[in-house]
Amino acid sequence: MSSQQKLSVPPRGMIDADVQVPGSKSVSNRVLLIAGLAKGESTLRGVLDSDDIHVMARALQQMGARIDREGDRWTILGVDGRPQVPTQTIDVGASGTAARFLTAVLPLCPGRVRLDGTARMRERPIADLIDGLNALGGDVRAEFDNGCPPVISDGPRPIGGDVTVDASKSSQYVSALLQVGPYAARDMGLRLRDDVLVSRPYVDLTMELMRAFGAHTGVRADGSLFVNRQAHYRGRVYRIEPDASSAQYMFLAAAIAGGRVRVRDLPGTSGQADMAVLDVLAQMGCAVERGANYVEVRAPERPLRPVDVDMNRMPDAVLGVAVAALFCDGPSQIRNVGNLRLKESDRLAALETELRKLGAEAFAGPDSLTIHPPEDTKKLHGAEIHTYDDHRMAMSFALAGLRIPGVTIVDPSCVSKSWPGFFEALADL
Repeated sequence: MSSQQKLSVPPRGMIDADVQVPGSKSVSNRVLLIAGLAKGESTLRGVLDSDDIHVMARALQQMGARIDREGDRWTILGVDGRPQVPTQTIDVGASGTAARFLTAVLPLCPGRVRLDGTARMRERPIADLIDGLNALGGDVRAEFDNGCPPVISDGPRPIGGDVTVDASKSSQYVSALLQVGPYAARDMGLRLRDDVLVSRPYVDLTMELMRAFGAHTGVRADGSLFVNRQAHYRGRVYRIEPDASSAQYMFLAAAIAGGRVRVRDLPGTSGQADMAVLDVLAQMGCAVERGANYVEVRAPERPLRPVDVDMNRMPDAVLGVAVAALFCDGPSQIRNVGNLRLKESDRLAALETELRKLGAEAFAGPDSLTIHPPEDTKKLHGAEIHTYDDHRMAMSFALAGLRIPGVTIVDPSCVSKSWPGFFEALADL
């Protein structure tokens, strides 16, 4: 699709569907990196097929990992903690996850390495991660001295020891440092500045996956995180569970359009951060059923209830919940999400603008969003929704079209970042 293409979402009646969503982006990115650093061969099943994952895979190949693909089955021969120096700049495109995770790997490379991305990536801060790496012994800097990519590293540098990390902007700084800890010269300890950590479930997920591949990591009595340097990653067979961040759109579709959706093969006990959206949907009045290998959401018969919720632990779910708030019988508030201003777009500003187009009153604060839907949902109306090259804007506002005639998504192809088949899956509901 070209950047000028537009897609209209037709309204529909109540949903009754069992669906399969693609593999977790968060797990795929972490497991790819870990398998790429590991000793020996890993076989990964259920890897997400998306732009962000392809970016990570190409970078690992530049660093010497061998990767073979057959459908969702990937075979990776890792570099045993000794990545080679890429012959060209590592291009992370628009992937913030790849930018942060790979920056932490750079000091292991025996030479100068440069990492760069899109114009928006050059506006996304990474200084706190660079500071953490340098405090551990790295030699990493932002090329333009602005705390954003491009990033240059001169290595190899023996990193390790204890460091205090400012994780107020992104939990991925912590995850990035943890993931290279098994190859540090000394055991690594991470303390959080002011005890602030956004999106804590993602760090818990990182440590869980590290342990699955043989690392020794955990939490000390004082609350700091640690990694032992001698417990290296070992290749293994690993199946990636469905993506809770993708599943949320199916759950929200049921809440908005009415009816029920069951996502297959997603464990009700999954530790993925966006599973917490189920609690928000329950507050809105939906019935939630968690099984061993499925999760089902059923919409209430009455209008959705408004919510006042802290979504710091699940920032990727904010956009869909904000769209669902259009159909609540009162104003909703989403709090403690200032880091949304640093994502693929300034998501708080974008939400305010696009929700207003549909006929709601929306107000974005420094770290919050308030949505006042009209008293009569029939006063909501269609509009062209700009996506700001942000996949979650496109997927979230497409849900509004399930109830509101005339919703058109501009540049729908941006969903390829995380779920290329999203619009086909939505149509199949």
